[in-house]
Amino acid sequence: MAAEPTVSLSPERLAGAHGNRLAGDLWIAEGARDAAPVLLLHGGGQTRRAWDRVARDLAGDGYAALTVDQRGHGDSEWAEDGAYSFWDYAADAVSLNRQMRERFGATPIIIGASLGGIAGMLAEGKAGPDFWSAMILVDITPAMDPEGVEKIQSFMGAAMADGFETIEEAADAVAQYLPNRPRPKSFDGLRKNLRQGPDGRLRWHWDPQFLSGPRGINTGRENAEAEMNAALRGMSSPLLLVRGASSELISPEHVAALQTIVPHLETVDVGGAGHMVAGDRNDIFSAAIRSFLTKRKANAAGGKT
Repeated sequence: MAAEPTVSLSPERLAGAHGNRLAGDLWIAEGARDAAPVLLLHGGGQTRRAWDRVARDLAGDGYAALTVDQRGHGDSEWAEDGAYSFWDYAADAVSLNRQMRERFGATPIIIGASLGGIAGMLAEGKAGPDFWSAMILVDITPAMDPEGVEKIQSFMGAAMADGFETIEEAADAVAQYLPNRPRPKSFDGLRKNLRQGPDGRLRWHWDPQFLSGPRGINTGRENAEAEMNAALRGMSSPLLLVRGASSELISPEHVAALQTIVPHLETVDVGGAGHMVAGDRNDIFSAAIRSFLTKRKANAAGGKT
């Protein structure tokens, strides 16, 4: 039985589209040659740590997996001008794609959860077609349930100003929002998504202007769906949608609508998972994307698209 490859992690400093610094981690197996690049972009309110287990799995499979804190999140810079619209995130995705092409000599695959998927789709429209060699969307389509969007943003904004006195208080808020997810035995994962302010209180690890700023995430939202549909309509590279079967954001009707736009779309519904698919059922999620990428690699070797 072959030994498991040794995977290394190295911190990365990356350039956003507007001179903003982005923080990332590169996961790659030691001695890997010609590793195909994969960019993993998290959802709104998350950090690159959401991908740690998946990125390690992908590196073990021979990929160069780059996880990035999107602008205003985690260890990446906050935008002084409050530029957090979908198109600002898409511009960063274009910049990251080009940096990865230059470094690895290949067109990257993108795995985008929610906001990360939106950034990837809009980047495809801005710089495409087939700006990505393959795309994996995690519980996101061009159309979204408005009530689901409101529910997510209400949770994000509830403690935005006051924060939490203790990590237990933050865990209680998450448990109330996600009542079907088992409460973790350790707070280590939650702690990575919080920062301690000068007042000693814990707040989510993202810029409040993401929601409340002059160019926040809802700026121009009414135009985004049409632009994403147009981008995907011209896409011929492989596309996978991994949806939480209990998603509050993406319905089977949304999936069917995307299928009419991209006939070669592949889909996986993850039972027992809501919008936070990777966090709810990471084992099934990881297996689904690794299976898709393995098939894609086999088809490429056989001359199929």
